[in-house]
Amino acid sequence: MSRAETEAESVRAGRDRAVRTPSPLWSLGLLRSELQITFRRWRTLALLGVLAAVPVLVGIAVKIETGDGSSAGGGGGGGEGPAFISQISNNGLFLVFTALAATLPFFLPMAVGVVAGDAIAGESSAGTLRYLLVAPAGRTRLLLTKYATVIAFCLAATLVVAVSALAVGALLFPLGDLTTISGTRIGYAEGLGRALLIALVVAASLVGIAALGLFVSTLTGSGIAAMATTVGLLITVQILDQIPQLQALQPYFFSHYWLSFADLMREPVYWDDLVRNLGLQALYAAVFGSAAWARFTAKDITA
Repeated sequence: MSRAETEAESVRAGRDRAVRTPSPLWSLGLLRSELQITFRRWRTLALLGVLAAVPVLVGIAVKIETGDGSSAGGGGGGGEGPAFISQISNNGLFLVFTALAATLPFFLPMAVGVVAGDAIAGESSAGTLRYLLVAPAGRTRLLLTKYATVIAFCLAATLVVAVSALAVGALLFPLGDLTTISGTRIGYAEGLGRALLIALVVAASLVGIAALGLFVSTLTGSGIAAMATTVGLLITVQILDQIPQLQALQPYFFSHYWLSFADLMREPVYWDDLVRNLGLQALYAAVFGSAAWARFTAKDITA
């Protein structure tokens, strides 16, 4: 090969690298496009609508039950999940905590599982995955963009529940200072701050199921199969987490510490289970995120 041919080949190789190496702005454009596509789908809007309806139903049920002056939930106790119901009639802000506790075991993770399961497999079944990879995205960049979109949905879904509960609570019940699980009083502004922190913790609690769903999505070319498998795994883990004989394994289930957000309503805050929950979600994200990357980068894309 002559020197001129060698130089021409170098120029062509450099041009190819320039085409195949997307700029950071292009990556942001890809993320923006994925977010728009995800949140404009009727399925996504329907999921968010169902999540927003849960606090409305809970609020109306509590309002009807306490219409004669009695307290909801029979007084509750322990401060976790449904125990917040007994406080709703006294302060509508407790509807936020109750709604998150009611949706976290199933509704929120199911919605996340549907979106995550469809992330890659849905593109494959629609025949668009191959065209996405023709663009200068790269498999790793595309997978990270898909996961970031699912995480954004986790946050959006949690905030939809929280905001809906806050609005319904303000309309149906009085607002004011809060009594924590420990029996101390905090101001309404601080209560709002804790409600926001609880919503963020709940969103972070869904990171593990999001990574699991993304991994499942790389294993099949059927979006429906990936969504059904992810939701099935969610139900299975929830059942196993209730079997006493599996007590030694349960702290390693991604759902085991989900309701630890109730500890944010103690004074002082109990951080032990909260830290365990966030650490466990990070572990699931790392393990199944790596598995999804290994599978997707080696996968033969035919559709």
